[in-house]
Amino acid sequence: MARISIFGSGNWGLTLAHLAEQSGSQVMLWARRDEVAQALRTARRHPVFLPHLRLGAQVAVSTDLNEVATFSRHWVVAVPSQHVRAWARAVAPQVVPGLQVLSASKGLEVSTRLRLSQVMHKEWQWAASMPAVGAISGPNLAAEVSRGEPAAAVVVADPVGFQGWVERLGRAHLRLYRQADLVGVELGGALKNVLVIAVGMADGLGLGDSTKAALITRGLHEMGRLATTLGANWSTLAGLSGLGDLVATAASPHSRNRQCGQALAQGMSMAEILGQTPMVIEGVPTAHAAFALGRHYQLTMPITEQVVAILGGKPVADALPELMARALVDETAL
Repeated sequence: MARISIFGSGNWGLTLAHLAEQSGSQVMLWARRDEVAQALRTARRHPVFLPHLRLGAQVAVSTDLNEVATFSRHWVVAVPSQHVRAWARAVAPQVVPGLQVLSASKGLEVSTRLRLSQVMHKEWQWAASMPAVGAISGPNLAAEVSRGEPAAAVVVADPVGFQGWVERLGRAHLRLYRQADLVGVELGGALKNVLVIAVGMADGLGLGDSTKAALITRGLHEMGRLATTLGANWSTLAGLSGLGDLVATAASPHSRNRQCGQALAQGMSMAEILGQTPMVIEGVPTAHAAFALGRHYQLTMPITEQVVAILGGKPVADALPELMARALVDETAL
């Protein structure tokens, strides 16, 4: 039986564990908190997240990082983006030749503005052999995928490695496509969260579908402007990990990033919003990192700029006139 180690017991980590089990894999899931691990072992359900999802007998749960790391040479990392470095540093002694790693987290490290695979490489650069680090991303809403609804995702891996991931994750209702563009896949998954906050703001202001469609379309160009500058292929941003993920998340009432934008438009502060949810809103730190990258490369990123200003206290209603009054440009120009 194929084995897989999954780090993180949030919505997506739980869903990936379920997908792996449904694909016939033996799973070990890492939970950071003892009470969460105990609930998953006994009730087989998370005490807060995805109450409908019951993990099966092939999913073991541990709080011991070393135990989970040595269980399998196929690791999936689903911890919050700002904790990836601490996690990578903690498991570094278990990085061995032949290891296959997929980043399932979506974000940029704020302090360094690095993609998450780059963070892992930084922490593992002294290892005897650098593992194959890829990513899995796509329009995958955990609330839907965990219920068994069909979905698709891309996996960045070489052809042989990709088959190993299909065996472990892609034998159930998640259809996997291979990708070679790690930069594009990681940035698509990260940057779309910033734009979804903007779409949520439009919702919160009571604006219609025309406004939201304009934000999504122009936002995709903004994503592409930064991603291609950093080495991504523009076509990747038009695929599952870019446009697909952006559309799904922007349309979903379950999206934490969209809910954040709605709450900001309705007058709540970021402190109030963060205090009301136990879950991470990945678009918030990513917005700051993306804005800093745009400034560094002297790129025009007007939507990201307004989101960052609003996160800092600017009234949402003040942003729209500024976006509409910008100088006119050719639509296809990046």
